Amino acid sequence: MFPTLEELGIDFVAYSPLGRGYLTGVFDENSRFALPDRRAVLPRFTPQAMKHNAPLLDLVRKWAKLKDVTPAQFSLVWALSQRPYIVAIPGTTKIAHLDELCGAKGVRMNKEEIAKFDKEYAKIDILGHRANEAIEAQIDK
Repeated sequence: MFPTLEELGIDFVAYSPLGRGYLTGVFDENSRFALPDRRAVLPRFTPQAMKHNAPLLDLVRKWAKLKDVTPAQFSLVWALSQRPYIVAIPGTTKIAHLDELCGAKGVRMNKEEIAKFDKEYAKIDILGHRANEAIEAQIDK
């Protein structure tokens, strides 16, 4: 069993959940990306992976509706609800997206909701890595 962050003395974790817009609910198997957009080379953004992973997007949309937020906001809500020491780092290049993400402020999931979401999420088989081979090779595992 691995020690908890508390046991290791770690009291601050930064997490970036937004994943190049993957969980916003904007893209589907009909979405196409061309270079220089990095999504053009990411396995999770292929039409096949997007179609296969539709249940994940459906789950995020369902929970976003339950929490009365957008799918993008829900991604932040989920991350921020995990532990009090987690700080989400949403990445965006558009002011409108930043404004949208700010709408997640103050919305949280309780332990029961997190457990229910996690149980539903565990049933979903995700196709495609978040990064391509070149990026994966740079990630400290």
